[in-house]
Amino acid sequence: MIKRLFSEGFRIFFLAACLFALAAMGQWEAYLGVEAAGGWGALPAAQAPHIWHAHEMIFGYGAATLGGFFLTAVPNWTGAKGAAQRFIALAFLVWLAGRLAMWGGASLPPVLVAAADLAFLPVLAAKIAAQLLARPKPQQLIFLLALGFLWTANLFCHLEWLGLLSDGVEQGLRAGLLTLIAMIVILGGRVTPGFTRNAMAASGREDRLPQNPKALAILSIAPALALPPVVLVGLPELIIGALAILAGAAALARLTLWRSAWTVRRPILWTLHLSYGLTGAGLLAFGLASLNIGSEIAALHLLGIGAVGGMTLSVLSRATLGHTGRPLVAPTAVTVAYVLMPLAALLRYLGGALPALHTPATLVAGGLWIAAFALVLAALIPAWLLPRAPVGRPAP
Repeated sequence: MIKRLFSEGFRIFFLAACLFALAAMGQWEAYLGVEAAGGWGALPAAQAPHIWHAHEMIFGYGAATLGGFFLTAVPNWTGAKGAAQRFIALAFLVWLAGRLAMWGGASLPPVLVAAADLAFLPVLAAKIAAQLLARPKPQQLIFLLALGFLWTANLFCHLEWLGLLSDGVEQGLRAGLLTLIAMIVILGGRVTPGFTRNAMAASGREDRLPQNPKALAILSIAPALALPPVVLVGLPELIIGALAILAGAAALARLTLWRSAWTVRRPILWTLHLSYGLTGAGLLAFGLASLNIGSEIAALHLLGIGAVGGMTLSVLSRATLGHTGRPLVAPTAVTVAYVLMPLAALLRYLGGALPALHTPATLVAGGLWIAAFALVLAALIPAWLLPRAPVGRPAP
């Protein structure tokens, strides 16, 4: 079973992502609960609790989902041989070392914490670069650029913690989240209409299929991908806001062409559409907040929970089912999780926008996040641990 867990990247990294999502959010909920009860909460991390929470959701959970996705998808894109078990195990241990270093950072030298936390993305990027360069395509090589942005954003955080940069954490966290959002704009913009078109064609439908105009795709991807470096170099908020609004508006415009209504009875599809819609809405909210219209904290959580949380759950569940030979039909527990995630995003958005609701909305949103991942973990752990379902037979 252990060998099987490391036989394919999605198995260990999607399992690790779900477990970490539960553990990290559980710790954050416990801290907030103690604070709300009038106590004094503390974590063994070197950073303030809210900084640790934000960092680990982006560079811990986010990086794990990227590891599972890219180690599985890139060999399919290029025809290259998948990563060996030893590499997958090594990459996982490097990721885990970063999480442990961040958790116990108060007792460790900051340079050691930085080295451990910054090691995973270069390891992942080196492997997928070797696979992508076997059959280089510009639309795929762009992910190496995005991984570079994500690593640089994390570097900015550690440079401040090392005392080498005066204001790196705020920029690094924002740029890191926006890099994940840019990847969703790119990848979600491919798979959402593509999977929908395939399902419609399989049902016998030949007309009014999803459309994905190249010009509109570029109009959403270019500003979304420009946002992380623009934030890191500290360009004016007016530019940041304009880019985010353009990317969000273009993303929502694309969504209107993807026949979302047709997917209502197919949770494995509508969750992609809903998560992409929340990505566009979150970018609009972030852009407006950059122009002093609305709450930036609310907008960032709409992006973090609704876009990143929603889309990663959508993709990891579909990829797990597909790559283990199981039917592409979301189990009931996973469908419930698809519903809980946008509800958590909405509640946390209200908690950021309305100060009177901040504590209860934040706690309930965190509880919904935990419930969603617990359901997904319970439903999919057999797929990660057990052999592929026999061809032609329903999955157990």
